[in-house]
Amino acid sequence: MLELRPTCEQCNKALPPESSEAMICSFECTFCRDCVDLLQNVCPNCGGGFAPRPVRPARDWKNGNSLQRYPATTHVTYKPVVLEDHAAFAVAPGSLPPTQR
Repeated sequence: MLELRPTCEQCNKALPPESSEAMICSFECTFCRDCVDLLQNVCPNCGGGFAPRPVRPARDWKNGNSLQRYPATTHVTYKPVVLEDHAAFAVAPGSLPPTQR
């Protein structure tokens, strides 16, 4: 079950569960679209790429699968990276498509 983290790890921008700006890597590191661009689509924590975070339905359409039953986390993960350091790190993984990292 995705945590649906509430903010961007880089800039701390609010990313509520319904946000279309939220991007995640396969480890669920969460960043806004602007920061994913700054990070060159390379996760600073794992080197993977990012994909849009799915939106969990607010309404219970079927079997209780909604935010009501499975709320988003309120725990903020804010750990901005130094962009110059990240640029050096991102060279190797960034030269490969995310599917080949």
